[in-house]
Parts: sequence; structure tokens; C-alpha cells
Amino acid sequence: MYYYTIKTCVFEVLSYNRPAFKQYFMNHLPIIAIVGRPNVGKSTLFNRLIGRRYAITSEIAGTTRDKVSMWWNCNGYEVLLIDTGGLENEIKGHIEKLTIIQAKAAIDDADLAIFLTDINQNLTVDDLKAAEILRRSKKNVILAANKCDNPKLEENIYELYKLGFGEPIPVSAIHEHGIDKLSEAIEKNLAKLKFKKPATKVKKNDVVANICILGKPNTGKSSLVNALIKKNKHIVSDIPGTTRDTLDTEVEFDGKKYNLIDTAGIRRRGKIEKGIEKFSILRLEHAIDKSDIVFLMMDGSTKISKQDCHIAELALEKNKGFVLIMNKIDLLKDRQKDESHLIAQLRFRFDFVPWAPVLFISAKTKENVTDIFNIADKIMVERIKRIPTAELNNFFQRVTFKHLPSSKNLRKPKYFYATQADVSPPTFVLFFKNVQNLHFSYPRYLENELRKQYQFTGTSIRLKFKNTVKEVKEK
Repeated sequence: MYYYTIKTCVFEVLSYNRPAFKQYFMNHLPIIAIVGRPNVGKSTLFNRLIGRRYAITSEIAGTTRDKVSMWWNCNGYEVLLIDTGGLENEIKGHIEKLTIIQAKAAIDDADLAIFLTDINQNLTVDDLKAAEILRRSKKNVILAANKCDNPKLEENIYELYKLGFGEPIPVSAIHEHGIDKLSEAIEKNLAKLKFKKPATKVKKNDVVANICILGKPNTGKSSLVNALIKKNKHIVSDIPGTTRDTLDTEVEFDGKKYNLIDTAGIRRRGKIEKGIEKFSILRLEHAIDKSDIVFLMMDGSTKISKQDCHIAELALEKNKGFVLIMNKIDLLKDRQKDESHLIAQLRFRFDFVPWAPVLFISAKTKENVTDIFNIADKIMVERIKRIPTAELNNFFQRVTFKHLPSSKNLRKPKYFYATQADVSPPTFVLFFKNVQNLHFSYPRYLENELRKQYQFTGTSIRLKFKNTVKEVKEK
């Protein structure tokens, strides 16, 4: 019904209406992987080529773990560019082992590899290991020497001929030196591989929903994405904080396309470390901004914490769709009793979002995971729901008459009329006389009544209050 392989990354980045388009571009669009040992500047080069800061960069070796991919136009060629984790000769731990497996998988499915080295240092065992892996893959390889900021250091470039990949291209990913020459080399290699530049730009097919998966570390966010795409695309480990980059993965289910955004786990503010983790949180805020629905994932085998509630507030501040997910239900002893207890806890701790649906899943056993798409469909319908102005005014006339707005001031607020100004999220503008004297609880009353009548299940709504003369208050 839906599937995922590295080759179909091309279809995931550009989705086409007709099956013929899908088959053609899956077979003919080039995939380029940037590979090399840790800390040679692969992520910096990746960001430079795509023209924006997407992959997290740091001086700390091993920052990149999962494959990060993005669409890139190289002198007219439509290319899927993949940033990979560092290849090392000596595997230090479980996460490093999984990182190397991911990098090797990217090389196997790539049509062309950019082998990046550091001109500031002599060749290391890790460089030789990466070269050996690339030779065994029998892929076309472009050798690039990064960090060529000092002309004196370019003399060291001759040592790179030992790697056996021809003449190295000196570049500086930070200062954009040599990027044009690298692009020309990529263009020539793609021409030799008989790839063709598309005559016209094919329009992208919009996904049904952008789904952002949030949660504390080690709640199973990456496991959920892997379960949905039926592929171990994202590195999964019992070690908290494994995921660092914000990773987009488009998946097809029942003929519809969804973009899943896997994010780094959010720890308490006092425990967030400077550097890589802080950059991960900044990327996470951007992920929430571009999402339509946020799924807050929690560990069903542990207690709901204050941090879970804080994460929920991040999504609600952006007026997104919102769903509560309890993962690891396979660990519950008495399913019916424990689920009832968890629902009671959720409704108590998240009493500020009584409209949020609750879903129990097991990413490990894949139980109920596809229900995420069904819930997303329903929420997207709610987010674009429009109420005719006449009907809306009749409704607010009734509810404001049933419970008149009170105030301690002599000048009492009085309702005049309302209109729906926008969707995604549904936004309503209400005009009052003396709106500045509205009691703080009255907007909450109006929202509750609005939800009783029109549901808006799973989505935030916005109520803006304006004076008949000028705007003075907004919720």
C-alpha cells in the first residue's frame, strides 16, 4: 500500500500525478551522496550546494547520523543530494555502527559520490577506509579537497592522488571557493552517465498534510517513522538524543501523500546542552512552523511529565493541529485497564486541550500506526472548515444572549457581529463595543461553545476580538 526505499527518495521529494511519471523519474533522476570521514565538512558542503542551512553543522565529529536529503538544481539537472554520516575505520559504539550502515546504503543507491577530504590534514586511516568502500561500490566518484582557504595549503592536494580517484577539486564550503568548479564536474559526470536535463519543470504534487512528530528523547519517534515507511531509514537506539537533524520523509498511504517530520527529542530547558543539541531545538521550531499537525508522542510505560505539557504548548502557540500519542502499549500488562487509566491521566494533565484526539500505538509491533493517517485526514478537513457568515452570526447572537459578557466597568461589552477570516487554523474575528472590558474568561466560553456546535476536533482555532473602531484584544 505504501513503501520506501532509498531509490524512491526521488519520488518522495518530487511526486507526480501519473504512474508513468513516477516510474520514469525513479529510474532517471540522479542521486548524489556526499561521503567522507567525520568532520571534513560534508554537512557544510551540503548546505552550501542547496543554498540554505538545513543539515546541522558543528566542529564536533559525528554530528550527522541519519541521512539528510534535499532537492538541488545543478546547472539544470534535477538532483537528489544526500548528506551522510562519517565513515570510520574503527567503530566506537552502536550509534556509530548504524551511522556507517546508513552511509553505505546511501553510497549503494547513489549514481554519483562526492568524496570529501580535509586538505588541512594528512590522509588518515578513515580516509583510506572511505576510499576502499567507494572503490568496492564501483560508483563514479568526484574527489574534493575541502577547507582550501589558504593558498599555501593547496600544495597538500597532491597527496590526495594516492586515493586513486584522479585530480582533486579544491573547495571551501564555508567561503564558497571552488563550488562552481565542483558543480561543473558534477554536470560533466551526469552527462557521461547519460542523465538528461528536464526540458520543463514538473510541478510538485502537494502532500495531504505535513505531520511533525514531537516528544521527549527516547519515546520512539524515529521508530514510528520507520514503521510507517516500512524501512529502517532513521537510526533507532535506546540511547536518548540519537536523532539530531530534522528529517522529512514523504510516504504514500491509500493513494495520498504525507510528509513525516521526525525531530530531535526535547529535554527540559535546564538540561539542553550548548552546541549540537541547541541547534537541534532551533531546527525543531522551524519544523513546527512548516507542519500542519503535531503529534506529541509519549512513552505509555512511564508517567506523563511536565515536560510533555511544555512540548504541547510549543505546538499550540503555533496554532497547529494536535494529537496525543501513547507509544509502547505492547509493554502494558492489562491493556484495557491501563489504557483507561492513561486516558484519565491525559485528560487531567492536558486539560487545556480537551479537543485533542488520543491514539494508542506500538511503533515496535506496528500496532495502530496507520491510524495516524486517518486522524490526519480528519483534522485537515477540520482545519479548512468554513462557516457561512450569516450562520456564524446567528450562532454568536444566541450564545452571547445566553451568557451576556460581564465586566466590572460601567461600560459593558456588547456583541455586534462576527466573520471567519481564515482557515488553517480556523480564524474568527468578533466585533464588540467596549471590547477592552471583556472578562478574560469570556473568550474561553465562546471557544467552548463554538467547538460544541462545530467540533473543530484536533485543531487549534483563533478568536480575534476587535472594537467597532480599532482592534484592542486578541486571543
